Amino acid sequence: MDQLQVLIDTFAEACNHHRPPVAPTPSDPATVYNTRPKAAPGEELDTANPGRIRTGTIDKAGSATLHHNGRLHHIGIGRIYEGTRVLRIIEGLHIRVLNAATGETLRELTLDRQPTGRPKGPTRPT
Repeated sequence: MDQLQVLIDTFAEACNHHRPPVAPTPSDPATVYNTRPKAAPGEELDTANPGRIRTGTIDKAGSATLHHNGRLHHIGIGRIYEGTRVLRIIEGLHIRVLNAATGETLRELTLDRQPTGRPKGPTRPT
């Protein structure tokens, strides 16, 4: 039984720390795992509004899109990230966009509550 555990530990070490990455990331699996945000209990956890996670891809304009309160938002990330798979973590108005492969934070922001766009009604006196 001890020999089997040694073989399993050797395999896990090689798989997680020494094999070449298969995804388009320069990191080994253990590094990717350790850089991603982890769920943990704590006082800052708002159980009334735990947030949500959405996946997506950065578009040709370098933006990640997000529907929030019935509106479509384009979150600028940068054209260098075009085609990158991302995770969007939404907690109320606080948004984090992470690289899905590496866990790197690409953008963090708070949505503005002020309405934008054209005002309703006539814009010039008639």
